[in-house]
Amino acid sequence: MSPEDTPAPRSLAEALRARDDASLAALLRGRPDLITPVPTDLTQLATRAGTRASVVRALERLDLFTQQTAQALAVAEDPATYGELLGLMAGDDGDPAVADALPHALAVLRELALVWGGDDRMRLVRTARELLAPAPQHPLPTGLGPTVREAASGMSPGRVQEIVATAGLPSTHDPVSAVAALTALFTDRKRMGRLLAGAPEESRQVLARLMWGPPYGQVTADPAAHLRWLLDRGLLLPTAPGTVVLPREVALHLRQGRAHRQPEPLPPAVQTVKVHPPQVVDATAAGQALTALGTVEELLKDWHEGGPAVLRAGGLSVRDLKRTAVALDVPEPVAAFWVELAYAAGLVASDGEADERYAATPAYDEWLELPAQERWVRLAEAWLAATRTAGLVGGRDAKERPLSALGPGLDRSAAPEVRHRVLTLLAALPEGAAADPESVLARLRWERPQRREEDLRVRLARWTLQEAELLGVTGRGALAAHGRALLGLPEPRRGGPAGAAPEPSGPGDKLPVHHHHRGPAQGAPITPAEQAAASAAAARLLAPLLPEPLDHVLLQADLTAVAPGPLERPLADMLGVLADVESKGGATVYRFTPASVRRALDAGRTAADLHAFLAAHSRTPVPQPLAYLIDDVARRHGHLRVGAASAYVRCDDDALLNEILADKRAAGLRLRRLAPTVLAAQSDPATLLEGLRAMGFAPAAESADGDVLIARADAHRTPPRTPPEPVPEGPPVPDEALLAAAIRAIRAGDLASTAPRKPADGAGAVLAPGELPRTSAADTLATLQAAVLTGDTVWIGFVNAEGAASQRVIAPVRVEGGFVTAYDHTADEVRTFPLHRITGVAEPAEE
Repeated sequence: MSPEDTPAPRSLAEALRARDDASLAALLRGRPDLITPVPTDLTQLATRAGTRASVVRALERLDLFTQQTAQALAVAEDPATYGELLGLMAGDDGDPAVADALPHALAVLRELALVWGGDDRMRLVRTARELLAPAPQHPLPTGLGPTVREAASGMSPGRVQEIVATAGLPSTHDPVSAVAALTALFTDRKRMGRLLAGAPEESRQVLARLMWGPPYGQVTADPAAHLRWLLDRGLLLPTAPGTVVLPREVALHLRQGRAHRQPEPLPPAVQTVKVHPPQVVDATAAGQALTALGTVEELLKDWHEGGPAVLRAGGLSVRDLKRTAVALDVPEPVAAFWVELAYAAGLVASDGEADERYAATPAYDEWLELPAQERWVRLAEAWLAATRTAGLVGGRDAKERPLSALGPGLDRSAAPEVRHRVLTLLAALPEGAAADPESVLARLRWERPQRREEDLRVRLARWTLQEAELLGVTGRGALAAHGRALLGLPEPRRGGPAGAAPEPSGPGDKLPVHHHHRGPAQGAPITPAEQAAASAAAARLLAPLLPEPLDHVLLQADLTAVAPGPLERPLADMLGVLADVESKGGATVYRFTPASVRRALDAGRTAADLHAFLAAHSRTPVPQPLAYLIDDVARRHGHLRVGAASAYVRCDDDALLNEILADKRAAGLRLRRLAPTVLAAQSDPATLLEGLRAMGFAPAAESADGDVLIARADAHRTPPRTPPEPVPEGPPVPDEALLAAAIRAIRAGDLASTAPRKPADGAGAVLAPGELPRTSAADTLATLQAAVLTGDTVWIGFVNAEGAASQRVIAPVRVEGGFVTAYDHTADEVRTFPLHRITGVAEPAEE
């Protein structure tokens, strides 16, 4: 039979039955919810594809022009021809851009099973038509109202005949033919032109106001003459007392046949605001990447001994977030981003103790040992894949509960896809080009139009542009080379003409201009193996751009040290104990104070150790004021000894103890003399140490044996933790192996449910498709045993433990013990069926 002789499908199930495996795979890939669980046959697949939830999800993932095409089909006759659809989209005068784009949009709708049938009988699935058809409750972008037939359904036959007569049409015998005559008039361009030529000017103005919608208006019980003229001719039809509507056919005539005021077949281009030299972009991004690493390290160093407490509802309190922002010297939204990034990378988590606090994880110590470029890649990978969205911090959820950093309610499943898509759009620009953010947002709105102006995807895109700059994926608004590599795109070829656009590369650029969402095609996350290769390439490109860690500082006479770049970790750690950071930037300035020197001595260092350390790591001589400061603090350090009584102070110099007792600031410590060289306190040793230091003394803690305790801060770590798992957006896109197995099972199940079959007893009556075979237990057993000997395939009716009936195509292998073991062609596996659950057996009917 030739394709021309193939009968038109009568249902979506028949249309799906006519598809090949590649086309079914494309459907299941584009609508993965249809495969969970795998349908038993094509009829069930078609039913599932027409459910409201699935259709809504599919429509939401269409680009603007494809949505406009579906909306046009919803206002066209059912079924519609391709010519009628083209007329609704391009209008009477035609539009070459629309004509070029329409075949692809229609192919997308067919591939997703939202439209079925040939070009001469196209049908939008019923659920989609119901969702997209104009209604007073949900006006659509077309701005069209009901048809004449729909609007006149509640009118009296006499009134309909009056309208027909006033419009100059011959009277009819029934309302149906009268409505048909009116419809024919309103769809005839020439006759409508003559009718409207005689309309009063005020009447034409009313039509012009309603033409593009909304099509509804209000009238009084005694309408004005120009409104009466329209009502008498059916150009406005009443829908409720005091409400009139412009019929769809009239509006389309006024619009020159267009269903949309402004069809948008072409996506808005991403505009370039400035082009920087690629080397400048890479260097800027690398500098920001280094700052990102330093910021995360500073955050975790601040939480080294245990961070803020966990709120009862989870997350950081507003006060703790403010304190963290002050410590990092960044605004609170930026602090929330760094905290969430560290959490996404698995570097920070709750310790799970009774007094629950946030702390670094063991993975943080491993992360610190990695080279700088690999540490950055870990952060960037976590950011790309995370569904937790720091931009939501400070807002409220649907129940008006505040959203806190590290707290619940921050997952947004669309975040990874939006991040990849935004970066892919930047990658499509000429190398070094910074995109206009508004044009990026306009492009995303076209790719996924929403009814709300500022929808979640737009906000995610704004945050992506800001966070990519903070993290160093972009520099000066342009995608850096290591950022491009992170997406799995090929490295740019340097040395070409400045500003030359790269050849199309990567998943985003291979798409045709008109596309719908198809998983990775829109910049969705790539596979783990591909991401590992991409991350390695990103680290290799970033490494030469990062400065080598330094092993020296520059000591200055004003008790400061200048680190002209990043320091080696042992040097940075020791200097962080011995001095306080005064300023950061390209060079970090450290300041030495009595408190910072005492901190180093408390950590077990001696004055000789500190002198040797500074002499070994300074390119300048150790200034005399710094040496005097170390010696002076060391001379007084440990002169006082604090132990546990609750607490005591002992000192060989009783005059010093007298001085302490006489100081009014010591009143809160409640000290009393036990001996000439010993004072007792009712406060604990830690409070006593802190109080004496606040008074300007330099006490040292001692053990029960009288030895000086080294007050080195213990690193507080959580038990091993895994990073938070991203929350997927709907069912995952199935891989090729799952698609192939699912299609085999659907085909086999469809064959089982539709192929004709005859009873096993040879009675001759062919069973109807879908009818379960019914045979006696003896006949069932005999037929199955015979099939084991002959190797034949048989049909069985089977009822599972839940009572669900189905048909199976099986090749019996063994029958014993009340069970039949057989190869189940429907499930493509060997299964065992209890004989008592088999309703009957049938043989395939002869062709």
